[in-house]
Amino acid sequence: MRSPSHSVLPARGLRAAVVLALTAGLATAVPATAHAAPEPVMATKPYMGWSSWSMQSSKYPGLNPDGDYSYLTEANVLKQAGALATKLKPYGYDYIDIDSGWWRDNSWKPGYDGYARQQADPVRFPHGMKAVADRIHALGLKAGIYLPVGLEKEAYGDGKVPVWHADGCTTAGIVYNDLRTTNGWDSAYKLDLAKPCAQKYIDSQARLLTSWGYDFLKLDGVGPGSFKSGDNYDNVADVAAWQQALAATGRPVHLELSWSLDIGHAADWKKYSDGWRIDTDVECYCNTLVTWENSVDDRFDDTPGWTRHAGPGGWNDLDSLDIGNGAMDGLTEAERQSYATLWAIAKSPLYTGDDLTRLDDYGVKLLTNREVIAVDQGGTPPARPVTPSDPQQVWAAKSPDGTYTVALFNLADHPAAVTADFSALGFTGRASVRDLWNHENVGSYKNRITEALPAHGSRLFTVTPHGSALRTTGHEAESAANTLTGNASVADCSACSGGKKVGNLYLGGALRFNDIVVDRPGTYLVKVAYVSGDARSVNISANSGAAVSHRFPSTGDWSTVETVSVPVTLKAGANTVTFDSGSNYAPDIDRIDVPVSPRQ
Repeated sequence: MRSPSHSVLPARGLRAAVVLALTAGLATAVPATAHAAPEPVMATKPYMGWSSWSMQSSKYPGLNPDGDYSYLTEANVLKQAGALATKLKPYGYDYIDIDSGWWRDNSWKPGYDGYARQQADPVRFPHGMKAVADRIHALGLKAGIYLPVGLEKEAYGDGKVPVWHADGCTTAGIVYNDLRTTNGWDSAYKLDLAKPCAQKYIDSQARLLTSWGYDFLKLDGVGPGSFKSGDNYDNVADVAAWQQALAATGRPVHLELSWSLDIGHAADWKKYSDGWRIDTDVECYCNTLVTWENSVDDRFDDTPGWTRHAGPGGWNDLDSLDIGNGAMDGLTEAERQSYATLWAIAKSPLYTGDDLTRLDDYGVKLLTNREVIAVDQGGTPPARPVTPSDPQQVWAAKSPDGTYTVALFNLADHPAAVTADFSALGFTGRASVRDLWNHENVGSYKNRITEALPAHGSRLFTVTPHGSALRTTGHEAESAANTLTGNASVADCSACSGGKKVGNLYLGGALRFNDIVVDRPGTYLVKVAYVSGDARSVNISANSGAAVSHRFPSTGDWSTVETVSVPVTLKAGANTVTFDSGSNYAPDIDRIDVPVSPRQ
């Protein structure tokens, strides 16, 4: 979100089936032939760079001396570009993204050309947007720009504003006749893409941006999402039209969508764009850039459901990474490291909103840690929680080489120990562990690694197994040997083991696994396969023991199965294990897998 009525640059997916050749730095379409090279896939890895919005939106003293959002100027953008080229470009940061307001003056009055297209404010950008892109390119960097989805109300004019290079098309002929509004702020009229002139308008915008030399577009206020739903706010057709328009220019342009996109349309965002924001703005709109509570910590809950949608061609965007400016960031050092750790393991784009001319030493170490950057940029899949979303969490991802990226988080407001049990990763025995933040091999560990972490602290490791695969015994939730109480019932589940699950675990509904037999008493790390379209808690108990409440992270929808591991204390012989919703709504349960031996 870009407030008060701010838009963000559009994101794109795979290009249309045309073959393009680049000449003199601009793209020229050529006919496809049997021998033409395939068009390159965009966004093979998350992009890295800098964005203007965090400083524009902050009330930190001195950042916006000429009024709210006044930081955005040509001089400031180029100053940050120079600093990025000097300090961060060697580490892979190469985008300079100009966010909302470049066509508006300090009172937020907009400017347009004669064809209803945004035109640079002459005070903010006295040399125009092409000159700025040229200067950015001269530093060996890429230039990004921003637009809101739809036709801005102020650009409509009297409905007679012509569309560039589209005979007979005017602004009245590109929107719905009732002038219905769209985007996250209702600041634009919704384009009627059943009318040919609407696509021609988007084509004209795309041609203008690419003629200026921009390599990246953030399209903001996109729905479903941006806290809006319903037909007015369904911009899937707009995003598809932008993808088509950008591809037709012949210039590769990364299309990024914002903000807080609807996960129910993840397939559309993946099809038509190169990245998508999964959450609201990370900025706090206060006297720092961000705060932990608003809204860095929200990402720990909101990211897991999106994890499976990220990969080459499109990435989950967690928003700006503001960890480089110390007091201006509004975070402790522990929070700054945890912020960066989550972004890296989630494989989010790494673009900072800090003042790159004033990075502190700790911020430089965080932003330029090559081992952590490699987690974000390399071939490891995105991590997700392997434990419940409790205050102490473990996230992990298995790499193609058999190693694991493992992050430990203490999200509590006080120090606490966090344990990564190797059985949650699927093996037992010894493993060698490397600390990625500190660039050191910390030794060989047996069965687990435990760290004492400060409030909101984290550690990030590479774990290399030397033990054996974990042996378990599986138990299906739908088994006739189990006991269902309350509303609990068996339901079909094509993704579940055995094609069934137990659902309707709400308001007292419970599932009891009977005859869980183990040879030895002890605490077992039980892997629970479950389905939950949102994060939900469930009370877990064994035999007549006290129940422990655990919060399971979202699986993204009600047809996807994920797993977490929970500690359960069992006696030798037969046991019962109960999942009770209590007074809440619990996840659906697919199965549990119980290790043959307790924790050692």
